[in-house]
Amino acid sequence: MAEAFHFPTWLKGLKSPLVAGEHAADVDTRGRFPAESLASFREERLLSAPVSPEFGGMGLGMREQCELVAAVAQHCGSSAMVLAMHYSQVACLTRHVQGSAFVTDRLRALCEQQTLLASITSEVGTFGDTRSSICAVQREEGDRFTLRKEATTGSYCAHADAILVTCRRAPDASANDQALVFVPAAQANLVQTTAWDTMGMRGTCSPGFVLDTQGHADQVLPVPFADIASQSMVPFSHILWSSLWWGLAHGAYAKAATLVRGQARKNPGTTPPSALRLAELLVKVQVMRHHWQGVADEFDALVASGQDTTALAGMGWALKLNSLKTACSEAAPGIIHDALQILGIPGFSNQGPLSVARIYRDALSGALMVSNERIAAKSASMLLVVKDSL
Repeated sequence: MAEAFHFPTWLKGLKSPLVAGEHAADVDTRGRFPAESLASFREERLLSAPVSPEFGGMGLGMREQCELVAAVAQHCGSSAMVLAMHYSQVACLTRHVQGSAFVTDRLRALCEQQTLLASITSEVGTFGDTRSSICAVQREEGDRFTLRKEATTGSYCAHADAILVTCRRAPDASANDQALVFVPAAQANLVQTTAWDTMGMRGTCSPGFVLDTQGHADQVLPVPFADIASQSMVPFSHILWSSLWWGLAHGAYAKAATLVRGQARKNPGTTPPSALRLAELLVKVQVMRHHWQGVADEFDALVASGQDTTALAGMGWALKLNSLKTACSEAAPGIIHDALQILGIPGFSNQGPLSVARIYRDALSGALMVSNERIAAKSASMLLVVKDSL
């Protein structure tokens, strides 16, 4: 079957997307972590793919990371989300080494051991505002610290090798004077407080936790989290997530295309009525793909020119990333819904090769991961004063 889109040649030799697909239904049904996908990521050394070859990685840029995440998403949304979230955390280290021997050592260890990084940015009492914290690093004697955080969600924390945690830099710091703390799994005392029984993205296993930890002061990254967020965590998250949602949408499109082509083969020389709807759907899939690819390419160009630090701090890029996130998270369910109208009952079924049930449910998470309403409100306030060229 001819495909409307072709992934880079280097991706076609990877087995991780197929491994993810083989276990996707069981991961979704049981709401379990995609352990087989993680094992395959490690075997193919994909967890260190964004890290510079200087430390033992592949040095993949944003566009290449997105293509990889999109390829996995076509087979398993949860596996792709774990990979995308991991890459966004890796960026927080690779792009903010700042001469830190601790961070350098962690990057080398990540490449050697293929460690999985998780994230805790949410907190009870901040109402979804990840740029604000209640908990704080408590400095102890001998360059030690303690930290306690009550999180509403913890991204696959029980399955990770280390967690990056946001908090106030000190007990007397303001709520938005945050730091990012590297917490190895051996130092993370996690007590689960909520269940993760969700409609979609069930394999990401991200319930609420109370985290108690203590460690050395070197584990508190020296760069303010405000800089890490604007220069790395937000752009990587929003661009990678957008490619993931496109991967889900394309997966549904591909199923619809399979059905339509099957109908055409039954009546040679006749174009089935559903082909028109498929052609209209292709336009939406292409527009969505070009959107995230364009932003990913722009990001890579900024990095190559050395202008990323300055540009990403501006409102122009903040609005660009906000628009990408909201547009793609809303486009994906619409595309999948249109594919369902073409597929009919075979797509509506929870079973069978043409089912889009799991894909549809996974895609609905996009608008809720950092609420689109919250993002729109931030964009609205910026538009009142922005003078950058959009």
